[in-house]
Amino acid sequence: MTVEFVLLGDVAARHDGRPLRLGHARQRSVLAVLLLQADQSVSADQLIDRVWAEQPPRRAHSTLYGYLSRLRQALAPTGVTVVREHGGYQLPVAPAAVDAYRFTQLVDQARTGPEPDRLALLDEALALWQGDALAGLDTPWLAAQRAVLDSRRLAAELDRTDLALGLGRHDALLAPLTVRAAAHPLDERLAGQLMLALHRAGRSAEALAHYQATRLRLADELGIDPGAALQQRHRQILADDADLRPPTPGGQAAPHPEPRQLPVPPRLFTGRSRALAQLDSAVDAARDSTRAMALTAVSGGGGVGKSWLALHWAHTALDRFPDGQLYVDLRGFDPTQPPVDAAVAVRGFLDALGVPTAAIPADPQAQAALFRSVVAGRRLLIVLDDARDTAHVLPLLPGSATCTVLVTSRNQLTGLAATHGARLLPLDVLTDTEARQLLATHLGRERTAAEPVAVAALLRWCAGLPLALSIVAARAAARRDFALNAFAEELRDAATRLDALDTADLTTDLRAVFATSYEALPPPAARLFRLLGTVPGPDIGLPAAAALAEDEPGRIRLQLRLLDAAHLLQEHQPGRYRMHDLLRLYAAERCRDEDGAPARSAALGRLVDFYLRTAYAADRLLDPPRPEEPGQQPPPGPSHPLPDANAALAWFDAEHSCLLNAQRRAAEHGWHPRVWQLAWALSSYHWQRGHLQAGFQTWQAGLAAANQLGAPGPLAIAHRLLARSCTLLGRHAEAVTHLDQALTLFEAADAPTDQAHTHQTLAWVWGQQGDDARALAHATRALTLHRELGNTAWEADALNLAGWYSARLGDHGQAHALSLRALALYRRHGNRNGEAATLDSLGYVAHLSAAHTTALRYYRLALALFRELGNHAYTADTLTHLGETHRALGEHAAAEDAWRQAVDLYRTQQRTRDMRRVEELLATLRTPAIR
Repeated sequence: MTVEFVLLGDVAARHDGRPLRLGHARQRSVLAVLLLQADQSVSADQLIDRVWAEQPPRRAHSTLYGYLSRLRQALAPTGVTVVREHGGYQLPVAPAAVDAYRFTQLVDQARTGPEPDRLALLDEALALWQGDALAGLDTPWLAAQRAVLDSRRLAAELDRTDLALGLGRHDALLAPLTVRAAAHPLDERLAGQLMLALHRAGRSAEALAHYQATRLRLADELGIDPGAALQQRHRQILADDADLRPPTPGGQAAPHPEPRQLPVPPRLFTGRSRALAQLDSAVDAARDSTRAMALTAVSGGGGVGKSWLALHWAHTALDRFPDGQLYVDLRGFDPTQPPVDAAVAVRGFLDALGVPTAAIPADPQAQAALFRSVVAGRRLLIVLDDARDTAHVLPLLPGSATCTVLVTSRNQLTGLAATHGARLLPLDVLTDTEARQLLATHLGRERTAAEPVAVAALLRWCAGLPLALSIVAARAAARRDFALNAFAEELRDAATRLDALDTADLTTDLRAVFATSYEALPPPAARLFRLLGTVPGPDIGLPAAAALAEDEPGRIRLQLRLLDAAHLLQEHQPGRYRMHDLLRLYAAERCRDEDGAPARSAALGRLVDFYLRTAYAADRLLDPPRPEEPGQQPPPGPSHPLPDANAALAWFDAEHSCLLNAQRRAAEHGWHPRVWQLAWALSSYHWQRGHLQAGFQTWQAGLAAANQLGAPGPLAIAHRLLARSCTLLGRHAEAVTHLDQALTLFEAADAPTDQAHTHQTLAWVWGQQGDDARALAHATRALTLHRELGNTAWEADALNLAGWYSARLGDHGQAHALSLRALALYRRHGNRNGEAATLDSLGYVAHLSAAHTTALRYYRLALALFRELGNHAYTADTLTHLGETHRALGEHAAAEDAWRQAVDLYRTQQRTRDMRRVEELLATLRTPAIR
């Protein structure tokens, strides 16, 4: 049985290869202190100081003893235990069992042992590191120990580099040396090593440039010149000193080095932890299978950071590929050059692998076969960057399971998944946290923290697209004397936002990046892409897209899939598609330039009419007895079929934002009938779902449109329904003003039905203000009008209102009778919302009559029906009434539960006044009764 302790990474312990549970960070800190002092006793006070520093817990000794006890339990299976000795604590453990001690021993052996063994010993020592030493443990004493270990690690890496350079392995050292030199820019020994590796690789100009950069940094930060050794290295490179050339043992030519073709990794890479983990997983899964090649295709739109991800991961995984790395930029979507032919890329790989020119056949297929033969059995990484499509990739795939292939493309490469089992890794925009971190990495945290409002605006306008963020950050970094708000203001205007992201460099200009994807589309998909730039809402469904393009849904589905595969569109939910904000601006520009204003206006009109027709059909399902109003009927044309009320609610839920934006765009175009009609069609939905603010805003627009139309019927209706929205928001004075205007218009037009509806709304408004007598008078007037006209469906509404206010005025018998007649009429006409409302009224009457058990039964029936119908507004009201009856019965827990649900619904619906009223009721439950 063996035990191993890890300090060079997350502090951990393993017994026979199995991890032990060591507890939280403080407890592991105790273990780390004992392991770092394994040869001596540590007093309790020393342990407390090293684990908590200046912030020990109030009962520090008791807490420490608890940690030591739990550590003994965790280590019990290993036979190693914490012992008390000489007034302190000690963990007697063999040095070979602790990775930090093994690391030190191996490094010492490498420095004193035989020369042929030194490189292998250092490799073995450095392989023990699993991350930052003592990771996650952060006290002054442990931080100091971490710094000591880190300095030993760097020294070992420098020793290893000298040995490897002495063996002529400069190509393999270039990438890690570049990364290490960036992390330690003042280390002259490291600078000299990188200069030598660059010189030997034929990159002497870069070696000299690195010397100059190091010299300037030393002067600026330390006020000194480079040391004699680094100056000597500089002179030798200038003179191309023969002493710097790689060794050639036995006078023979040095063997061709393993290919190390990866470009320098992105310096400011940020985030993408999930994608990086998926790339690791793909390699691990392939190695476990031993038969399948690790093949991953990273796809995403232009500027989303596919190449950055690939190169960052590749450089972090160098140790997985000891036989080298091949890289080619296939330029599949390069705006400045044509794509690289696969045959050209294969030939480049053969040259990099050291295949003599005379041995390379002329036929491209034979070259591809030779390439597969040469890499067979090698542990190589092959990065195929910016592939056009699957056909572009296939000739470059090895035949060996030992190789790993990483492809990036703007297309999804589903063909590669189908034929070669590639793992598809779609890359989306950065999260808000990642985008904020990228901006701070570019500009410095002090600068971004100083202007939080400007940073929030930059993040909003760039919408998580790494290229857009980097363009803005580069411009801001170049002008540090400018406030960030200046750059945010440039992006604020959607009409000029793409101009602000123009770099005059086609490889990074956002328009040029988007254009290469757009111009690869076939004409029908390109036209649909342009039209989607005119869509008013945040996304679009397939039927709406078909109406927009005036085409069959089947053909539009194929085009949407093509746009999705090209990452010009995203199917974020089944059958629903959205476009990145910057891509939408680009699509709108192309539509303006290629289709013209009449075509754009016609497409938007088709879409608005589709929404309008379907909204009318959905409204009829939600509120079947709703009256046919003047000017109500939308223009003829296709709509989305809806079988029942549940489907209607689901459609409204999915399209709500689109409908609100469609009304706004219709108002901008002066399409006044459509604006009014959309307000009408959304009314029942807004009421049932409790979207009170949205209902108010749509009828504000509807009233403005009705004024423009000049027709008294729509104008009166707009006043009446805007009044209802005002009342729901507690704006009672405005509601009465609008209702008075509506009643005047309806009386002038001799429209008794509409007068009755207006009296009903007036009854409700006055009731909300506590004037129950005036409310009952209006309800009674509405009831009389409906009876005279024989409108039994709407007579039920008036009966229910009259019953409610009769109950409020103490006439419980009349209230009960009126409510029962309303319930019968609602059920006869199949009006389930009305039925639920009347059950709530009957519960209220029973509650006032002290028949609380009966009241509970009515309320529960009403609540179940409202919930089934998705009527959130009345669900909240009935929950409030239910709580009041539970409180009357002394059932305070049930009352609290009902009221808390009501408060949550009122908050969602922005019904602040109702929410506060119920919160006050909740407070009465928590206030003890005065005896």
